[in-house]
Amino acid sequence: MTAPIRIAVVDDQEVVRAGFGALLGTQPDFVVAGTAADGSEAVRLCREQPLDVVLMDVRMPILDGIEATRLIVADAGRAPGPRILMLTTFDLDEHVYDALAAGASGFLLKDVTAEHLFDAVRVIASGGGLLAPSVTRRLISEFARLRPARDPARTVVLDHLTPREIEVLGLIAEGLSNPEIATRLVVSEETVKTHVSRLLGKLALRDRTQAVIAAYESGLVVPGSTQRP
Repeated sequence: MTAPIRIAVVDDQEVVRAGFGALLGTQPDFVVAGTAADGSEAVRLCREQPLDVVLMDVRMPILDGIEATRLIVADAGRAPGPRILMLTTFDLDEHVYDALAAGASGFLLKDVTAEHLFDAVRVIASGGGLLAPSVTRRLISEFARLRPARDPARTVVLDHLTPREIEVLGLIAEGLSNPEIATRLVVSEETVKTHVSRLLGKLALRDRTQAVIAAYESGLVVPGSTQRP
């Protein structure tokens, strides 16, 4: 049998923690392993026990979700640590971009439906990035536009990618799934998976969400469009 997905819920509002915990507890493949009321408690929780997914509020006292995410990701290093799924009230919360850049794998609005929540946790736990909702792509594009400065180091790193890997990275940034990329490039899905794995490794990225951010910050993709410079 597949091991259940171990989840932590982090939010400064007790009713939110209880609500999400109760919802997640209805799924046979989920285990709510703990809760935390602020970022510092979340970091400590992740250090004390193995977790697969952390639902992390963005705005909290003592230590906010962004700094907590950065610390949790730093603790994991290159090892597969817990995936961070950010929770926010606003779909264009400026802090969410910072959280994604800090290492979060995606985000959800707090009024998410139960089924969407369940699907999101499973996607994140499997190592994917939560890019399917159009709002996620819109948010990343918008805040990449508001941060026009390029990272020279990141641009140099892209030079290590093959032309095909750069093409795949651009398609990931458009929000395409592996099957969609395979159709676009007229190759097998396994070939796409190999390209994705290699480019993530070369760029030292955790998942597809981080790949999207790298594509925008490097200038590979023009914010607000799917056209490249």
